[in-house]
Amino acid sequence: MPNLPHETTPLGTSEADNREIAAWGEKPTFDFEPKPHWELGEALGILDLARGSKISGSGYYVLKGAGARLERALINWFIDVHTREYGYTEILPPFVVNSKTMTGTGQLPKMAEDMYRVGGMTAEGYVAEDAWLIPTAEVPITNLYQDEILEAEALPIRHCGYTPCFRREAGSYGKEVRGITRVHQFNKVEMVKFVQPESSYEELETLREQAETLLRRLGLTYRVVQLCSADLSFAASKCYDLEVWAPGMGIWLEVSSCSNFEDFQARRANIRYRPGTKEKPRFMHTLNGSGLALPRTVIAILETYQQADGTVQVPEVLRPFMGCERLGGAS
Repeated sequence: MPNLPHETTPLGTSEADNREIAAWGEKPTFDFEPKPHWELGEALGILDLARGSKISGSGYYVLKGAGARLERALINWFIDVHTREYGYTEILPPFVVNSKTMTGTGQLPKMAEDMYRVGGMTAEGYVAEDAWLIPTAEVPITNLYQDEILEAEALPIRHCGYTPCFRREAGSYGKEVRGITRVHQFNKVEMVKFVQPESSYEELETLREQAETLLRRLGLTYRVVQLCSADLSFAASKCYDLEVWAPGMGIWLEVSSCSNFEDFQARRANIRYRPGTKEKPRFMHTLNGSGLALPRTVIAILETYQQADGTVQVPEVLRPFMGCERLGGAS
């Protein structure tokens, strides 16, 4: 059974009933025809789609030189902001988990076909192991406290972590079929919270604000969409999507999903806390949000900051990590 929507989650029959509740920035205008990221990246020599497909198949890509450095700069900056400003503890978890862990956060059994299962060849042939490539850092980080009882004084716990993410569900989605918008492997920094039930919706708003702050500091135009009941994930009770504007493609791209699962995941993973001495343990609430997802943040930067001469300005907050002010041409 899926989680029950929170009373503030709008009812709906499709994603058309999602609600835009906030927006920031103006859509950029250009005195030239803006290019999509795949044209910009290949012209700058920082994105290689053909070789990514050659070595791994459809849905994979290669970042080179300044492109690889840009993605690494974003990951480092995201982690620094979360840990130094917001008080998160950085976690570097395994990228392979077992079935119990995948079940705890709700990926199994419902979404098994969208996941990559690990196996190997034996004398008897191929054997699938009890091992899965993670679709998000939410899975291993949430399950850190699987089958544990924590003391109330330990809450709230706020973790963040970078991992690659592996998903089989990439496919044809109109304009999203080009470039690196929908791929089988991508990087993401995730924020995960373990909190007492009484404070979980306040923590959700804080989580959303922390993700939004990253987009504002990058100078990227975005909007906040509250998902309706029909578009809500299997495990979430309430969810906000942050969508950034990609002017070269002319579409909004989701770069963060901030969700409150209430005690749904805690029950599945048996994560509890003891409110007081000799009191009966209770299930805590878990939340998570992307802070932020790549490569779509890279897409928005390339397309937003492109110049008429084909170069791309580097957002000011990333320049200390990049060591340059623009991609292409003279720095």
